[in-house]
Amino acid sequence: MKALILQIVVSLFDSFRDLAPIIAVIAFFQLVVLGQPIPNLLDMLWGMFLVLIGLTLFVQGLKLGLFPIGESLAWDFAAKGSLIWLLIFAFALGFGTTVAEPALIAVANEAANVAAVGGWISDEPAAREDYAYGLRITVALSVGAAIVIGVIRILRGFPIQNLIIIGYIGVVIMTFFAPPEIIGIAYDSGGVTTSTITVPLVAALGVGLASSIEGRNPMIDGFGLIAFASLTPMIFVMGYGALL
Repeated sequence: MKALILQIVVSLFDSFRDLAPIIAVIAFFQLVVLGQPIPNLLDMLWGMFLVLIGLTLFVQGLKLGLFPIGESLAWDFAAKGSLIWLLIFAFALGFGTTVAEPALIAVANEAANVAAVGGWISDEPAAREDYAYGLRITVALSVGAAIVIGVIRILRGFPIQNLIIIGYIGVVIMTFFAPPEIIGIAYDSGGVTTSTITVPLVAALGVGLASSIEGRNPMIDGFGLIAFASLTPMIFVMGYGALL
């Protein structure tokens, strides 16, 4: 019990340390540069306290649940020796975590609102909802495909830099053919996929898989899946925009 309490206290301190620079920047620019008092100070302090508690619990959840689950599943699939099931699992993991990603949901909804205001789609709730849903599914499919490519890379031992270079060449080529309205959204989609839900499970999958395969180095081969998850949404979303 004491060990658990100590662990929670340490996690709270770590979370506060991570939030302190953000608080310092906001306070400096509000009080010193703008020379104005912080509006709704009590509400902001309460909100920061909730963020502190939430961040602490989230990090503890990653340590206790998601990372061990991802690594153990990778070990189990490697031991099972079924490539098909491993690739199906990799795709489902990438797709499922991305669809549930809060940052992607927020970006997709905002993109739908802007597209409606700009006249790219009908300014109706159903049209905005369909556009946001289509964008989310497109990104989720791209991340699922990216994780499959990353798993194959780990299994085969392909150099990651070669695949990344090829991928970004594809991004540059697609940029010339995609509608200008979708390019910025596509680039942002690559960033929002690597957030709170996707990163822990995907990283754990890569490290666990590399650790379970003889001849693979978890440090060299286990990481890099997140790079694919950031890269492929750009290509897929620009293709999505070109087809609309």
